Amino acid sequence: MILDINAYLGEFALRDLPHNTPIDLLRLMDGKGIDAALVSSAAAITWKDCQAANKRLHRDVCEHADRLVPCAVLNPAYAGWEHDLHTCVDELGMKGVKLYPHWHGYSLSDLCADAIVDAAADCGVPVLIPIRAVDRRQLGWLSDVPDVPLDDIATLIEGHPNARFAVLNGVGFTGSRLVTARDSLPDNYWIEISRLSVFIGRELPHLIDALGPERLLFGTGMPFKYVDPVLLKMDKLGAPDSAKALIYGRNAEGLLPGNG
Repeated sequence: MILDINAYLGEFALRDLPHNTPIDLLRLMDGKGIDAALVSSAAAITWKDCQAANKRLHRDVCEHADRLVPCAVLNPAYAGWEHDLHTCVDELGMKGVKLYPHWHGYSLSDLCADAIVDAAADCGVPVLIPIRAVDRRQLGWLSDVPDVPLDDIATLIEGHPNARFAVLNGVGFTGSRLVTARDSLPDNYWIEISRLSVFIGRELPHLIDALGPERLLFGTGMPFKYVDPVLLKMDKLGAPDSAKALIYGRNAEGLLPGNG
């Protein structure tokens, strides 16, 4: 079972995305041996009010619920997000909440970030935080959105031991508090592996040693990113099959509500 925790559907404002319809994404998944994917709206990344994009995502995936699992994108700096969260979880069946603080004009240290994390925990869904949506070198001249600092995420995790977090599209974990202070942090966070190195720097093997394979998640970032590199990393990873099975999907199945 391969469950991709980090996939997208729909249009993105700043570049063309291939495979961004349900049929095209499923065709790509079939070709790469990916069984299911947690998907969020690419359009919602640049929309101040994300709910219309969430509703469109729900319409797009409802006929493919066995393979495409919807994840909400919400902006806690925008009025009405509390109602939107309950609509997404209770009515639209979304299995997580994805946050883009630097795209939506707030910081993870703001009170609104604390509020949405608490609300997500009350709803029983994890909070997913991409370090970046796209490489800053690919952004246009009208946008310059920095990566989310890993230590800001560590501070948020520390303050919300009852929530569950997945950190996506990240790199450089070994020098961050997510690893160096792991013994003083709650064990309520998981790290997605799409940008981690297996050979040069060996960050993925190091995280397996430091956190255990139980805390790592398979993700590709498709269709923003190519799928093959992360599959190759897993193929060449010197870990037992039992550890690979956890990373490929069992960890994500346990993280998402209704699958544990």
